[in-house]
Amino acid sequence: MPETPSVDPVLSEPRKIEPKPKVGNAAPGAKAASGAYTPSGVSPNRRGSRNYTIRLWAVRHSRFLEWFYNRFASAFLLLHPLWKAIGYGRVERPVTFVERNVKGLLFDCRMCGQCVLSSTGMSCPMNCPKQLRNGPCGGVRANGNCEVEPDMPCVWVQAWAGSRQMENGDAIMRVQNPVNQALRET
Repeated sequence: MPETPSVDPVLSEPRKIEPKPKVGNAAPGAKAASGAYTPSGVSPNRRGSRNYTIRLWAVRHSRFLEWFYNRFASAFLLLHPLWKAIGYGRVERPVTFVERNVKGLLFDCRMCGQCVLSSTGMSCPMNCPKQLRNGPCGGVRANGNCEVEPDMPCVWVQAWAGSRQMENGDAIMRVQNPVNQALRET
């Protein structure tokens, strides 16, 4: 927004009206100017409240989603002869399309290619602004929110809560390998 001069009625001189700062939960411009860590491709202004609400629903219903995934995976494997007859190369694109859209809606999936939702209480660790794969950083606030995005509950606090509801909840204790960026979008 350009600065608009106005006239001060007392001094009869033009003065500059400062533009209002943009409302956001982490002031990304101020963080970038201060040299603070700002991961690329993760903007607090991009995170829609609808997606975040659905992501929290997925964590609250992690046991049901674990049950559903196990049944779906079994059914998908039973269709192996069909996939083989069609050709896995021809099936991959539509399956990836469905996966991207469903997981994107439910978990705000980043398509990292190394999904660990079943180990993290249906809370995707790639939603962490620092993209930590093995637990929270030392900056989790007293209220359980993220140090980078203060209005967002820590992904790992949510992961712990979701994993406690799952049958295989202790899987969260397994150390995950770092993300292999070559597998992104696969």
